[in-house]
Amino acid sequence: MTLYDIPLRTLTGEPTTLAAHRGKALLVVNVASKCGLTPQYEGLERLQKRYGDRGFTVLGVPCNQFAGQEPGSAEEIQSFCSATYGVSFPLLEKLDVNGDDRHPLYAELTKLADADGAAGDVQWNFEKFLISPAGEPVARIRPRTEPEESEVVAAIEAQLPA
Repeated sequence: MTLYDIPLRTLTGEPTTLAAHRGKALLVVNVASKCGLTPQYEGLERLQKRYGDRGFTVLGVPCNQFAGQEPGSAEEIQSFCSATYGVSFPLLEKLDVNGDDRHPLYAELTKLADADGAAGDVQWNFEKFLISPAGEPVARIRPRTEPEESEVVAAIEAQLPA
């Protein structure tokens, strides 16, 4: 099984998989609406606009596992993201990224080590995983790293399809 085979659902409940983005670089980010890091939506949206037509997509994954900072329904999450940050990138249904109910997508992603060599649990909201156009996890960026910091941009640019 590859990342492309893992069953997912969109925020509106439609079945999907990462195969819908095959051939693109993906930045998978666990997001939350009521977090101190929530303003990172702005940088994520700018990355989407900057690279979207070059084979890149941000994929937001709402998660309520960190201090209950994503309590809303799918409709509330969509409304907040659209109205507050103009989010145009796709959002998945709310998932668990850690613990006994960790979604299979995150069971795979959390095997990847960060730049310091640490793998394992997602630390907080807005942890970022870069996936190559071939569907391989290639970079793990911790939550406090802003989406537009130079190392994130360089990693994305290195994965853009030719």
